Amino acid sequence: MTRSLGRLKQLPRVDLAHVPTPIDELKNLCQHVGGIKLFVKRDDCTGLAFGGNKVRQLEFYLGEAQAQSADTVLITGAVQSNFVRLAAAAACKLGMKCCIQLEDRVADVDSVYKNSGNVLLDRLFGAKLYYYDKGEDEAGADRRIREIAGELEEKGRRTYVIPLAPGHPPLGALGYVLCAQELLQQMNGANLDFAETVTASGSGHTHAGLLFGLKALGSDMKVTGICVRRDADAQQQRIESRCHEIAQLLGITNPVARSDINLVDAFLAPGYGMSNPAAMEAIELSAHLEGLLVDPTYTAKSMAGFIAIARQHKADSKRAMLFMHTGGQPAIFGYESKLTRYLLNPDEIAY
Repeated sequence: MTRSLGRLKQLPRVDLAHVPTPIDELKNLCQHVGGIKLFVKRDDCTGLAFGGNKVRQLEFYLGEAQAQSADTVLITGAVQSNFVRLAAAAACKLGMKCCIQLEDRVADVDSVYKNSGNVLLDRLFGAKLYYYDKGEDEAGADRRIREIAGELEEKGRRTYVIPLAPGHPPLGALGYVLCAQELLQQMNGANLDFAETVTASGSGHTHAGLLFGLKALGSDMKVTGICVRRDADAQQQRIESRCHEIAQLLGITNPVARSDINLVDAFLAPGYGMSNPAAMEAIELSAHLEGLLVDPTYTAKSMAGFIAIARQHKADSKRAMLFMHTGGQPAIFGYESKLTRYLLNPDEIAY
């Protein structure tokens, strides 16, 4: 851990997260899988408004916003986005206003999905909600949110937009560069050695930041991203670009080779925000065996991937793996109807 993270400490940042987040052993899940040691890093416990990985990311975005004297933050996300929920909460904590643009990414949803879970919390935090009727048009969503920002600026607000599409400095990824440093310190202090860590891979900030940080600090730990938004080919390009952009932000050489980027899209179907049998099994196993809650959109799919990889290595009792729990629990309530049907009739649910 003697290598440099460049100018990371020089970039503006606010303190939002309760860190370090704990690392817990998943003893019951380990026994269920058979042999391999399993652990979880509880980034669902970052403290702010139900926590989650976006708290670390927002520290750098809102650090820049404060440096620019912004009084209003604008952000786009899916209806049950954890990012927008936490942006609204962070804005409250920092004395800012928040405007949220919700995308229509998931088809065939009910009124519970549209109003409960994260949406209820968005409203509770006083965010102004806007709607964008497309779900796979990041550039269009960014154009619209900047139009809204322009309208607010005409009324005297000082705005800061957190962009959705690639092509912007990935400030959020820096939160997971720092997390990589935290993780290595925890491993050293507890005499832990993880062969692999598994995380959800969506926007790419968590996956790329964690991978970049580990490589920059000299770690050979494998990082596997479970695709939750797009297939592995598309996500490969995204993570690769993110890593190059992080290197530019930090002013250091990119330590990540293309071969370091590991992605699994076997748990993505039928698509973003829609579940499948493996994800439902992961929700149930996590809850029943560990009292651990994972959400249908992100952490259930990444947990399904984690369990599948663990099963592949179950004969290796000396191997240890880490699951990066990125949070998302409020979204569980947005999926109440489907989860209830599954729990009551698991063989009859249509995914």
